[in-house]
Amino acid sequence: MNLSVQLAPKNERGLLLANPVMTASGTFGYGTENNHLFDIQRLGAIVCKGTTLEPWDGNPQPRLIETAGGILNSIGLQNIGVAALIREKAPVWAKWQVPVIVNIAGETIDDYAKLAGLLDGVAGVSALEVNISCPNIKAGGAEFGASAKSAAKVTAAVRKATSLPVLVKLAPDVSDIAGIAVAVAEAGADAISLINTLKGMAIDIDKRKPLLGNITGGLSGPAIKPVALAIVYEVAGAVDLPLVGCGGIATAADAIEFIMAGASAIQVGTASLVNPRAPIDVIEGIEKFMLEEGIKNIANLVGAARN
Repeated sequence: MNLSVQLAPKNERGLLLANPVMTASGTFGYGTENNHLFDIQRLGAIVCKGTTLEPWDGNPQPRLIETAGGILNSIGLQNIGVAALIREKAPVWAKWQVPVIVNIAGETIDDYAKLAGLLDGVAGVSALEVNISCPNIKAGGAEFGASAKSAAKVTAAVRKATSLPVLVKLAPDVSDIAGIAVAVAEAGADAISLINTLKGMAIDIDKRKPLLGNITGGLSGPAIKPVALAIVYEVAGAVDLPLVGCGGIATAADAIEFIMAGASAIQVGTASLVNPRAPIDVIEGIEKFMLEEGIKNIANLVGAARN
């Protein structure tokens, strides 16, 4: 049974995953926090939390609340900064078999280019995921993913600064997701991650105030799965690049839906906060499905619902 996935077939370095199950940025830390819970080397890839040029403190508390079918978060990309990541985390990753993808974010296009340049050639860093879709920061993030033109500019700047495989993570709250996907593909992306969280909020009716310190946050979890699935299906018909599906995936059945919609790989995010073993459960569930269905290669499932 072959579960391996090549996420950067057009890149000289390539990005070969042993299986299609990845962790989603912001839900699995740097991987080092979870390796006592299960063998993380069984994962297809780990995407670390969003990384910026300088350390960020994130947004004011409260920053995480439960909602119907998911959670709202306004963490605000709290992170240790790229220098500490290179110094403290990358040497650990370099000893791992599982590839680690660094999610990068910035307030300017130059920020993204600098991050890409600094991470290029760093042992332990297998690829970059360009976050132009975070709804929880005041500048940058989703602003760049709002139009094809700005998304392409960021992608091109990152592509110029690094030879690492480049995944671009897009926002769902846009008018033409397929057009933006085409733009980043033409600008040099190796793969596209779909989707980031949906902007949302909740109000404390007793205090008559927003529940989140940042007022709004990103909605994730099962509530957004139908939206994410539809977007993957749409973009799969518009670009000839590997897609990474993300949004509400908690079970193997969820993952297989995304793969059948056209995703080559998937990311498990919010489910890991509830069940740290969720990514492993998804891997084992995919293996069981393939065995029962007599499917020998995961590639035979990619886009199966589009035929």
